Amino acid sequence: MAKKSVIAREKKRQRMVAKYAELRKKLKEEGNYEALDKLPRNASPVRLHNRCQLTGRPRGYIRRFGICRVKFRELALEGKIPGITKCSW
Repeated sequence: MAKKSVIAREKKRQRMVAKYAELRKKLKEEGNYEALDKLPRNASPVRLHNRCQLTGRPRGYIRRFGICRVKFRELALEGKIPGITKCSW
């Protein structure tokens, strides 16, 4: 599991991106790059990193489910993800 501080930092960035999304869009359409420069750095969606919602793990992220491969496998084997079954042939 990732450190609590790293998870909290990522959530803070997500809130900031959502807060400034409309303003960023408006400034980009106008071409006002000086004003864009003055916005906080964490307001840019490029700075976001996909992390597992359950553990905070940054690698092996499955976008469709929003969790990492490890938790995905555990939940799928327990039958907690509908429509997912273990493959065998």
